[in-house]
Amino acid sequence: MSTGTLTRADLSDSIHRKLGLSKSEAADLVEQILGCMCHALSEGEQVKLSGFGTFLLRDKGERVGRNPKTGVEVPITPRRVMTFRASQVMRERIAKGA
Repeated sequence: MSTGTLTRADLSDSIHRKLGLSKSEAADLVEQILGCMCHALSEGEQVKLSGFGTFLLRDKGERVGRNPKTGVEVPITPRRVMTFRASQVMRERIAKGA
């Protein structure tokens, strides 16, 4: 994790070391969890992880944007975006630097 990014491999390695699962079992577990989260989000459900946060889908309507170089107005089509809202526990841990 020296790059400042937590990867799937980092998660599976941590599960392997802490729970004693084989590396392939740990990697499969991470993939299953992420797969369940992706499926739920694609079905329009929220994904809430207690003490961590909530992943939400939000529908954004059509709006007018502006090209910053030319100043020309351009319509932006409606779309669905995913947002993340950290839990209060997570916000407190981040604020403390833990």
